[in-house]
Amino acid sequence: MNTRLPDRAGRLSLIERMLFRNASGLRAVEIAQACGVDRRTIYRDLATLERNGVPIAEENGRFFINRDYYAATVRVNVNEAVALYTALRILTRHANPQNPHLISALTRLAAAVPEPIAVHVNYLADMLRASPIDRNFVQVLEIVIRGWVERTRVRMWVADADHRTAEISVREFATYFIEPAADGGLYLIGWDDALGVRPLRLETVRRAKLLDQHYEVPANFDRRSWLETAWGTIGEGSGSQKVTLAFPPDLIPLIKERIWHPAQPIEILNDRRCTLTLRVNDWRDLLSWVRSWGTQVEVLEPAAMREALGLEAARLLSLYMAART
Repeated sequence: MNTRLPDRAGRLSLIERMLFRNASGLRAVEIAQACGVDRRTIYRDLATLERNGVPIAEENGRFFINRDYYAATVRVNVNEAVALYTALRILTRHANPQNPHLISALTRLAAAVPEPIAVHVNYLADMLRASPIDRNFVQVLEIVIRGWVERTRVRMWVADADHRTAEISVREFATYFIEPAADGGLYLIGWDDALGVRPLRLETVRRAKLLDQHYEVPANFDRRSWLETAWGTIGEGSGSQKVTLAFPPDLIPLIKERIWHPAQPIEILNDRRCTLTLRVNDWRDLLSWVRSWGTQVEVLEPAAMREALGLEAARLLSLYMAART
């Protein structure tokens, strides 16, 4: 690309964007060719950006932005800012464990909205700061995000997701993207050197280390097969779990009109109920959604999910029956 910009302000903005998007950095000659100027001009522009507060660093002749100290500028209108606030509010309500970066994002967002809205956003951010923070989780999250941004593999020490054993496995993982789960958790979707493309729940990662091994997301990687409108991340691999739910006849039109899962089979039983079969990474991610249907849904499988909800219902019955005596 060779784009000679008519004014210096536009060129400085372009250079800043280029450096931000190229985690491995760019040589002065590459920047000069992209901007249509000579290298001496680029060196002066880089010095100007530094004076303006952009944290530019140089290593082995390549210039890059120090992301740990860089605050990207995003221009949004009021409606867009409120939309971002709403999304952040949902995340802060359900995030488990709490993510302090969501709180700092709310604080920055408050500066982009009119005073009546900013007062509320700042109040919310102050309230959330009282929430306990799992520092180990935050450290793992930051390492994973850096690996995702820089396309660098991460070595992870992963605990048993079911907490049945204290076993820790060591994985080398290339993150393709991060997706929130319905219960507020986070899933990493990417390449596991031992298992291939798979989902990995971030909360199971006890330790992470950035490796000096770069990767590229395959051009034929299909993100849609790992995303679903109702719950976010789903699983299609050998490790996914089948969940079969039964709904009464009067709910059949509602069940059929929604796409709950890209490959959902819906069948009619002899008792006129319909079954909806899903494949998910972890049936626990569906618990809150299944609970929302109350007695209008019956879990047919897996047995562990059916048992968990049955025990929960028995405890509720015992609690409310005791209150009547």
